[in-house]
Amino acid sequence: MTFEKRTASRRTVLTAFAAAATVGAPLLTQLATPTPAFATGDNDIYDDNIDLYTSTDNPVKEGVDYGRRYRRHDQADGYLSKPTGYTAKTAIMAIHGGQIERATSELCLAIAGYDPADVTDPTKPPLLPTVHDYWMFEGMRTENNRDLHVTSVNCNDHVARVLATSHFNVLSLHGCSYDQLNIDETAVWPSTADRRLVVVGGLNKAFRDALMYELNTAGFRAVDALSDNYKVQLADYAGAAPDNICNRTILGKGAQLEITEDMRRSLFGTDLTNYNTRSGRIANWNNPRFLGFRDACRRAIATVEAGQTIL
Repeated sequence: MTFEKRTASRRTVLTAFAAAATVGAPLLTQLATPTPAFATGDNDIYDDNIDLYTSTDNPVKEGVDYGRRYRRHDQADGYLSKPTGYTAKTAIMAIHGGQIERATSELCLAIAGYDPADVTDPTKPPLLPTVHDYWMFEGMRTENNRDLHVTSVNCNDHVARVLATSHFNVLSLHGCSYDQLNIDETAVWPSTADRRLVVVGGLNKAFRDALMYELNTAGFRAVDALSDNYKVQLADYAGAAPDNICNRTILGKGAQLEITEDMRRSLFGTDLTNYNTRSGRIANWNNPRFLGFRDACRRAIATVEAGQTIL
């Protein structure tokens, strides 16, 4: 079983510790075990989204602790004689948005074609002529937003699942720290590693290749987590589990980006307050670096969609 398929919640671990303490087991030995990376889900409080929404052990409130936003674009065909050209092939997701993995919400909205600062009015036209469906789960707390994290393989929000299974492609956006990756890049990047890094994953190789090309060409250093150079080191960040939300598509494969905090911070300028708060991010996203990242992802999506036909 891969790390990504582990679903033990923090509640399960704490319960086990309490039981061990009752019988006099050596808790220090258990607590000394290295903590796995967040991407594995081993540290999650909630087993899945439904558990988070309905839990009575650790209750949270929508609109206070977390929020959910999505858009599925209305398309219709009333003609008997011809198809009207259904075009919704790709959905963008930020399943750890808001203050959980900062900047992923803003990137999700921007890549989908919208102004991250203004999407509350459904009658207002999008920022860009081509738009994509999107779904976001967003932490809204002033602290402890990490407690709201549900790992990708356990994302079972009903709207998120419907969007994923009705599209050819999902691009799922995530955040991590460079140290969390714990990789040795010297074989590939002999110079001192740049902590501004994007780890490209997911089972759709054509999508990964397009993202790798566009991001690197635009000056955003990216590595393929499933390549021979990194498939062992970055297994926990590869998005290779079939039940990862990015792979629950019509094709059974998609793409995800693990974006280091150094990279995400760099999209909002040098003032950390621009990155640390939602208000700071939505006030400072419209700059060449953020737009360059957005457009690189959109070009990759366009490349993949160009080879896909809806029959």
